Formats: sequence, C-alpha cells, structure tokens
Amino acid sequence: MQVESRVKALVEEKIVDRPELFLVEVKMLPNNKLIIHVDGDEGISIQDCVAISRHVGFHLEEENTIEQAYNLEVSSPGVGEPLKLIRQYNKNIGRNVSVKLVGGQKKEGKLLEVSESNVLIEEAVKEKGKKATTAQASVSFNDIVETSVLVSFK
Repeated sequence: MQVESRVKALVEEKIVDRPELFLVEVKMLPNNKLIIHVDGDEGISIQDCVAISRHVGFHLEEENTIEQAYNLEVSSPGVGEPLKLIRQYNKNIGRNVSVKLVGGQKKEGKLLEVSESNVLIEEAVKEKGKKATTAQASVSFNDIVETSVLVSFK
C-alpha cells in the first residue's frame, strides 16, 4: 500500500494545476503492473496520460520506490469499468447506466441527476399488453454495489 499512496501523491502533484482532471484509482497488481486511472470532466487526452506517466515513472525511479521491475500503465478508466467517484457519475448524466443493488436487483435507465447521497434514474416500465412508459427511481449510494455505463452501438 505504500507504493499506491506514493503514486496517488505523485499524480495529485502533477494534476494540481488542472482542476478538470481527477485521479480515479491506483492499483498495484501481483504481476508488478502498476495501473493508474485518471479522468477528466471532459475526458483526458493521451498527452495528459503521457505527462502523468513520465512524472510518476521519473519519481518512482529516482526514489527507488519499487525495487523490482514493473509495468506502468496510465489511462482513463475503460468503458466497462464501474463508476467509482461522484465526479464520474456527474460526467455521465444523460447516458444509460446499469446499477447493481445490494440484494441482487438491477436497475437500468438514463442517469438524470446526481447528488452527494443518491442518483436519479429514468427507467423504462413495461407492462404486458401496454405501451412502455418511464418512471423515475431515486437510488441511494448506500444501496449501490456497482454502476456501469451502458454502451450503445446505434
């Protein structure tokens, strides 16, 4: 965990003057792969990922923070990655999401609003023999196990 906390500090140091960028997570995998996920309110560029990678890599080498060989990967979270921060939820307002709830239930629909404590989703409600309608559901973050953005290929 010492490596991960040092890497978090290095990333925050690099993006301190870029308020639109934010650190999502740092993971050191057992195969010595160091993964840094960084995102931005309007996305993140490859140049930003390269700059963060160089900054972190330089300091880790200078400080000899990781004694064995490792691979460093800096990217935005992939499309299939679950949302982890409220800031990511805000970025995805208007998109369709799948929300897994405590207890195993699932809600799917358009993400309408995000607050500090919950999200508002517009779900399609289908009743047999009737035209589908929509209903809004407020879901507390305490009840959410995982939220993923649904990708549409239309």
